[in-house]
Amino acid sequence: MSLLDQVTLWTGQVAGLLSHNPLTLGIIVGTGLYLTIRLRFVQVLGFKHTFRVLAGKYNKPDSKGQVSHFQALSTALSATVGMGNIAGVATAIAMGGPGALFWMWVTASVGMATKFAESTLAIRFRQVDAKGEIAGGPMYTLLNGLKMRRTAGIYALFALITALVIGNLVQANSVVDGLAFIWPELKQHGWIVGIAMALPVGLVIIGGVRRIAKVASAIVPFMAIIYIVSGIIVLLTHIDRIPAAFITIFNHALNPWAVGGAAVGEAIRWGVIRGLFSNEAGLGSSAMAHAAARTDEPAREGLVAMMEPFIDTLIICTMTGLAIVVTGAYQHADGSGSTSVTAMAFSAGLGPAGAWVIGISVVLFAFSTMLSWSYYGDRSAEFIFGESAVLPYRLIFTLLVIVGASVPLPLVWNLADITTVLMAVPNLIALILLAALVKNLKNDYFERYKN
Repeated sequence: MSLLDQVTLWTGQVAGLLSHNPLTLGIIVGTGLYLTIRLRFVQVLGFKHTFRVLAGKYNKPDSKGQVSHFQALSTALSATVGMGNIAGVATAIAMGGPGALFWMWVTASVGMATKFAESTLAIRFRQVDAKGEIAGGPMYTLLNGLKMRRTAGIYALFALITALVIGNLVQANSVVDGLAFIWPELKQHGWIVGIAMALPVGLVIIGGVRRIAKVASAIVPFMAIIYIVSGIIVLLTHIDRIPAAFITIFNHALNPWAVGGAAVGEAIRWGVIRGLFSNEAGLGSSAMAHAAARTDEPAREGLVAMMEPFIDTLIICTMTGLAIVVTGAYQHADGSGSTSVTAMAFSAGLGPAGAWVIGISVVLFAFSTMLSWSYYGDRSAEFIFGESAVLPYRLIFTLLVIVGASVPLPLVWNLADITTVLMAVPNLIALILLAALVKNLKNDYFERYKN
């Protein structure tokens, strides 16, 4: 066994211990459920109002901040709408069965309340320097809201590492996997794809959050429309199988008498962890993007943020998952699941064009995700080491794109599962301890809105 194989095996064991045990999954979903109840189902009651906010009805140009509500949402979505929607869903269904998609829905539904809380607190406890630059996110919530300096530092460290893993290595690796479905020879020359991606990533992220937000707000709607329209076509070509697909999903998710208790357990396990990876509810990552929003109302930005799990998981991941189930592509997975499984599903509905749709989508999704996660990473680097660390971090991030395109797929996903959990824990602590404050900010906002 080579050293790389040993590292893959070891990281797989650690990932299983940290991210796939019932306690971890219960804490992730339980926190979202607790916040949903504590905030009186804000994801339902505030849903309509959010569209008015995004339409610019309450914009105030003189408010503190660097980007608009829509740009903040686009930046955050460019991070969440990524490989989790293509490779992550495929992995969840390949490993946990079709029922995993149901548990991704559950994670997203309660995760909307989690997102609301994260970004509300990010605005409440953000810092603005003399130049007007914004710094916010869970580390500042922990520091300024709870005076937990060490825990804030731990969160920033894990966020920095996670940005390099799920915001970089996973994205680059999945692009190679997706393109290899079209050009198999690329599998042996991933570094070429890595270099081709590293150059544009580096050119954008050096410009900071304003340039990232500008590029993201242009790319995200375009790439989402292409992917969703293609997914709808795939489903329409298999429309007679959709009712049976839903029955299969619910049976594998909830009916141990039909598929066995172990199968239901695997559906929960993979659905929750891949749901967290996809929409990032509980990680606190997107709160760093929302902290830069031009607003003086914490709860208003929280409402904008809660749209992420809705768009990312309840719409885009559902499209992917249904396509994989109705075409039966998951039955041909090699046991690990990957971008190629989704490409197989889309090809079943679109013919050879399906592989091209996935190839183009993975490039756009991965590129946009890298841009946003590079920002999360450099915010964390600045928090720990100071402003002088930002440029070196961006350079390291750019170079690692080449590495990510060359390492084995299972190793990358193992690292992603480990870092995701380590990043989530300090953030969930802050959310639970400050839930009462979030409730007060939400109630105060809606009371004034009504009047």
